[in-house]
Amino acid sequence: MGLWGTLSASIDRVNQLLGKAASIMILLSCVVSAVNALLRYTLDISNNWPLELQWYLFAAAVMLGSAYTLKRNEHVRVDLIYSQLSDRGRIYVDLFGLMVFLMPACILFAWLSWVSLFYPSWLVSEHSLNAGGLVRYPVKFLLPFGFFMLSLQGLSEIIKRISALNGKSTLSAADLHYEKPMQ
Repeated sequence: MGLWGTLSASIDRVNQLLGKAASIMILLSCVVSAVNALLRYTLDISNNWPLELQWYLFAAAVMLGSAYTLKRNEHVRVDLIYSQLSDRGRIYVDLFGLMVFLMPACILFAWLSWVSLFYPSWLVSEHSLNAGGLVRYPVKFLLPFGFFMLSLQGLSEIIKRISALNGKSTLSAADLHYEKPMQ
């Protein structure tokens, strides 16, 4: 498998776990919403923290689930020529998109969200201004972390595609799958 293959498999495993955690966070946000509704409408207890917790859980699900979605090749594509290409042609298009668009954007967004969003919030231990609100910097950490994990998954996908082009491995059918739009 080699060093690069081991690195790719490790990144895939971590993002698989984060994807499962994202699914659980969606469920938890629904539970929090139901409990909040129960408290508000049956016991007349109103508080801001359940609503903020629900937002935080949704944010975590999106930011942790994006790398998992890339791993599963399930991001939305705009098909101009992709469906007409051979498997090898699709690998080249994927490599171009990963290296030219995804990686620079993710690295830039991870860095910018760290220096301008999370780090300043962490330095002042930012809290919500709402009564009963939650601490803000943990949820702000999700942005640079999510983009970092998405860039790692991008690296894993680049490794897999270069290996496939060199004939050292084959991509799974899911990695080359393209669902054509309905006619």
